[in-house]
Order: sequence, then C-alpha cells, then structure tokens
Amino acid sequence: MPDVLQFKIHGMDCAEEVGILKRELRDLVGDESNLSFDILNSRMTLRNTGHLSAQQVIESVAKTGMTAELWAGPGPSERQAETRSWWRDARTVATVLSGSLVVVGFCAHAVLSGSLLTALSSEHAGAGGMTPVPLPVRVLYLLAVLAGAWYVLPKAWLSLRRLRPDMNLLMTVAVIGAVALGQWLEAATVSFLFALSLALESWSVGRARRAVEALMKIAPESVGVLESDGTIRETPSASVPVGTLFRVKPGERIGLDGTVVEGTSDVNQAPITGESLPITKEPGAAVFAGTINGNGVIDVRSTKSANDTTLAHVIRLVAESQGRRSPAEQWVNRFALIYTPTVFAVAILTALVPPLLFHQPWATWIYQSLVLLVIGCPCALVISTPVSIVAGLAAAARNGVLVKGGLALETPARLKAIAMDKTGTLTEGKPSVAKVVALNGHTEQELLERAGSLESSSQHPLARAICDYVSARGLQPGPVTEFTLIPGKGATARLDGRSFWLGSHRFLEERGQETPEVHSLLSELSGAGHSVVVIGNETHVCGFIALADRLRPGIPELLAATRALGVPHVVMLTGDNEGTARTIARQAGIEEVRAELLPADKVAAIEALVQQYESVAMIGDGVNDAPAMARASLGIAMGAIGSDAAIEAADVALMSDDLHQLPWLIGHSRRTLSIIRQNIFLSLAVKFVFVALTFAGHGSLWAAIAADMGVSLLVIFNALRLLQSKP
Repeated sequence: MPDVLQFKIHGMDCAEEVGILKRELRDLVGDESNLSFDILNSRMTLRNTGHLSAQQVIESVAKTGMTAELWAGPGPSERQAETRSWWRDARTVATVLSGSLVVVGFCAHAVLSGSLLTALSSEHAGAGGMTPVPLPVRVLYLLAVLAGAWYVLPKAWLSLRRLRPDMNLLMTVAVIGAVALGQWLEAATVSFLFALSLALESWSVGRARRAVEALMKIAPESVGVLESDGTIRETPSASVPVGTLFRVKPGERIGLDGTVVEGTSDVNQAPITGESLPITKEPGAAVFAGTINGNGVIDVRSTKSANDTTLAHVIRLVAESQGRRSPAEQWVNRFALIYTPTVFAVAILTALVPPLLFHQPWATWIYQSLVLLVIGCPCALVISTPVSIVAGLAAAARNGVLVKGGLALETPARLKAIAMDKTGTLTEGKPSVAKVVALNGHTEQELLERAGSLESSSQHPLARAICDYVSARGLQPGPVTEFTLIPGKGATARLDGRSFWLGSHRFLEERGQETPEVHSLLSELSGAGHSVVVIGNETHVCGFIALADRLRPGIPELLAATRALGVPHVVMLTGDNEGTARTIARQAGIEEVRAELLPADKVAAIEALVQQYESVAMIGDGVNDAPAMARASLGIAMGAIGSDAAIEAADVALMSDDLHQLPWLIGHSRRTLSIIRQNIFLSLAVKFVFVALTFAGHGSLWAAIAADMGVSLLVIFNALRLLQSKP
C-alpha cells in the first residue's frame, strides 16, 4: 500500500470544505497532520496511509457531498478541465437551473393568479390566510429548492449528524422552515441565492487558480535538442534529461533551467524574477525556464528536469502555501466556531420566547427566526480572508516574489527590524577590481597585462576577476613560461624573458621587497575591506590590484525606502571580517554591524533581535544563513541565486537577484491585511444591521439572503483587487 495518496476533490473550493473533510476523515487517518490540502488545484494529500485503501477515502469523502478520485497529475488535460465551459460543471448547471425555475415558477404564479402583485402577496398565505400557492407553482418552486440545495444538503446532514452547525445547516433549516410556513417563493429564492454565492466563491478561487496557471503556461512544452550531428529535434520538455544541450532561438521562451554553453543574448527574466530590464547572458550564465530570449542564439545545457525547474518550484509552492492559514484566517475560523452555534441558539430563542412569554403569533416569530438563520450565515465572513490570501499569494508570485503561505504574507506588514547577510545579499557576491595602483615607473596597462598573464591559468575567484577586468579593458596578456604555483601564496613565471611574481601581502613580506610606502598603502586598502594582489619582479614591486565585493546598485535608496515604510532598524550580520563589513555597511547606510559570525552566532543575534523587536526578518542567500532565517519571524531568501538550503528555510523567496522587491513586499502585505480587515468589517456590519431589522420586525428571507450574497460578492471582488497589485 502506498505511503502517500493524492485525490482530486470535486466541490472543494474554500476553507469551509477543508474543515468538513478534516472532520470526516479524522478518524480514518488518525493524526490530522497526515492531511494536507491544495485548494487552488482541489487536491487532497494523505500521508502515512498504512492500511488505508483509496476506495475507503473515496467513500468517506462522498459522505460530505463532495466527490474524490485519484489524482492523475496536473497535465494538459487537467488544465483543460479547469477551463471547461460552464455548462459542463454540474454545480453551475444546478445553480442556473435553480434560478431559472424560480423565474418560471414566479411567472407561472403571476399568470395563474392574474397579476404580479397577487404572486408576491400570496407568499404570506401561511401567516395571513391569503390565497395559497397553486400546486404547479409549488412543484416548480420545490424543484428550484432542490436544485439550489443539491450540493448543500449532504454537508448539512453531516453537520447535523456531528452536532457541529455550519452555514450549510443554517441555510437548510431556513429553507425547510420557509417551506413549512408556505413561503415558497422565499424558500426557492434563498436556495438559489445561496447556491449562487457558493458558485461565486468557486469562481473566485478559480480566478486565483488561473492566475497561477498562467505561470505554468509561460514555459514551452518542447525544446530544440541539439543532436550530435548538429541537427535540432523538437522534444517535449518533460522527457528531456538533465545535461541535455538544447538551442534557444531569438524571441523564444526558454524551456528548461540551464547554463549557457555558447552564444550571447539579452534575456527577459521578468516572468521569474520580476526584473524590468533584460539581463545579458554569456557562456556560464544561468537561465530559467519561462524566461524570454532576446536577439541572440544561445545553446543551453539543462541543469534541472522539467518538474524541478525554478518555475515549477514557484507553481508548486504557491499551490501548497495557500493551505497554510494566516493569523487572520485562524481568527475567522475560531470566531465562526463560536458564532454559528450562537446564531442557532438566538434563532431558537427568537422563535420560542415571544410566543411563549408575550403571546405573539407563532408564524411571525418562526419566520423572523428563519431570517436570523439566513443573515447569520457566516459565508461572507468565512470566505473573506482565504480569498484575499490566495489572491495576494498569486499576485506576489506573478511579481517575482514567492511567498510560502498566509502567515508569511501577513508578517511583512508587522516588521520592526530587518537583519541582512552581506555577501550575495547586500553585495554582488563576487569580487571585482576596485583599484589599480602602479608603482616604480610602471603604467596601469603594463601592470594589468602582467597580472592577466600570470592569472590566466588560475581558477581562483580573485584571478578570474582580474582576467575579466583585463579582458573588459581590451588588453591582450602575453604568454608566460616557467610558471610555478605557490599554494596559499601566489605564483611566479617568466614574461618577455623577465621573471615576475604575483601574490598576497604575506608573499611580499616573505620576499623581503616591502617598503614602508607599500606597507602603508596595503594596510589602508586592507582596512577598507579590499583583497589586494601584489605584482613584482626580481628588484621591486610593480604595483598592486585591489579587489572587493561591490555593493549592489541602489541599496542605500532601497534601505531608505524600507525605513520610510516604518521598518526603522536594519542590521548587518556577516561572517566576513570587521573591516570589510564596516566598509560595506557605511556604503549601504547601515549603522549596526555584527561581523565574523558563525551560523550559530547569527542565530543568537536573531534571537536577541526577536526579543527586542518581536517581528524580525532575516535576509540571506547561503547555507550559513539558513538557521538564522528559520529562527527569524520571517526568512527571506535571494531566490534566483540563493542556495537550496536557504530557499527551503525561507518563508519568502525574492526571485530577482537583488532586493528591489522588498519595499513592494511590505506594501503588498499591508494592502492584503487592509483588504482582509475591510472584508471582515463589511461582513459583520451588514449582519448587525439585519439582526436589528429582524428584531424590529422588518426582516425578510429574500432580503436577508440577497444582502448576504451581496456582501459575499463584494468581499470576493474586493479581495481579487490584489491580483492587480504591481511594483
């Protein structure tokens, strides 16, 4: 028996259905942690299934009014099913049928009774003794009730059996009560409008689902694989093994993650990283599936399979993350657990107390109690938060920010401090030439040509940085002879018949060629955070090249924007030496620096910050940052360049190779929280108004359900505004 079972759940569109499934399957699966749900793809996963069979699960799900089938995978047919015509969706058909029968029934009633006014007024026959509803009209209204409640009744029955009242039971009791009182039109209208509100909720989740599926479609389904004879064969991306060489023509989308082997082109990475400008890709550069090639032809060697690309991870994590409930969602669900039984109790008291204690008409107050049940339905309240969270997650993914769940989406709005790693986060993460100093009559060009010649065969990062700089200047280093590498110190060689050497400050000292002037210059550069490579000959020092890890462009402005958003405290945590760290911090505008930290030291620093500021983010890109990111209130990884460990430990991955998305993330989080609060307030305010009207004797079933549906519609559209959020 497999250890993991996955099912496609038809009818699972919101957290309410997830709660129903958890309650029904709890006894079957044992620990609730064995269950996970992907609402966007209507997928349920069971882990540690042991003795369970798929048929047992399918039968248990059927008791909830939903249906389950074994998950077949999100292939093209799966995506096509999600975009099928409305008339192929049973729930939508039932809703349309219910609404049509309400209209036909009302028109038939108007024709049979002789006027529209009579059709409306006879609704009060049960209470006032007016003309009863004709039998054919009752049949039409009853069919409308059944069509509207077809997917609600099984859930209501399950709720009753488990003595856990929910909105499905509230609606069912209200409709049955209206039928018992002879309020046929109102019963049919309530049933239809409730079905319509559920259909709208399903549509809103579908809208967010399609926003995520749009990401899936940006990667082509095939790539042009380069054969050994130079021909190109179009091959499905899913069947291309790692290490395959494929060609990307100008204007094409790149099909797989890989490394450029040949060619140069500007690539538009906006679909993955959110960068607005194309990035030049040369041999050795990484490219991502779904990005768009510019005007050049590039040959790429795949580094990941189709289901393991950066794009695939984005899609998978967004789908999984919306199942992790945010604090707002948790509050709404706790509130609903108390709220729904309370509504039932108040409705019962409303039906019993006035007739028993004050001799009021039974029919009137039973009717008002039904109105309370309808307006008390927490539908709009329950859907207000998850729809906002799903829309917020989808919008973030479309803008190059991968957020792993509702909690991670809400946390940036509350940040009070941000801790940042230096190398690869604040800086570019690779050395580059910062300064060239020629001495003793040598020119800068001579110094660079000699350094390029001596470093041409080395793979050390400093050597590669010098060679790149020499190449960018258009210089042509000459050949060397008698090259000797001295590990940990430097190298010697003959160039143009003369002996030259290159190495560290220590190598210079060992050779005994250091002068006070040279020592002073080297100490000054080292103290400013530079790594210095000295070049000399047999008689003197020719000069030296200072290299440093450069600050990313725009970092001071970005940090100023972050502080302006109300996150005043920024601290650098780095394992680098104190001098280098303070130099970079000074350039970035960061006042607090903690340098020469081991991974455990970074964790301790984060713990201290959390105690002081409560809500703290840690931003990093390396394996050594992962423990600190996991300990912080919010871990943010540099997603495009960061290590797998850092990305897995993080709550948020910035898919661009810089931090420009950070202020947007904070603002987006605040917009999401604002919309959630608006939705909750609107949902509760409308209910309180109608409760007051009901106790004043002015409530009606159709008005109550219309108001509830209207609020549901408002909160859905308000939440979906987040999909338009852009940097």
